[in-house]
Amino acid sequence: MNSFPITPLFCSGRIVATPGALALLERVQKSASEFLSRHLRGDWGDLCPEDKAENESSLKHDFRLLSSYPVAETDTLWIITEADRSVTTLLLPSEY
Repeated sequence: MNSFPITPLFCSGRIVATPGALALLERVQKSASEFLSRHLRGDWGDLCPEDKAENESSLKHDFRLLSSYPVAETDTLWIITEADRSVTTLLLPSEY
């Protein structure tokens, strides 16, 4: 099992969520903070090894960061932090 830091690896900036993401979290009775915490600590969720490596590089070079979390059998939540770290958005893949 991977070990992730306790403290955030980067600044989230302003945190926003799309209506679809909020509706999904409410439907599955999960907290946005659970997924935000994972994202900010470098637990990128359900990404392929290449995308995880891209995020690791993006941490060093201040590029955009993406995490993907399955929150229900058929539903996924994405979290994207912009390259300038001004905003982090929770959204559904279909809303991208």
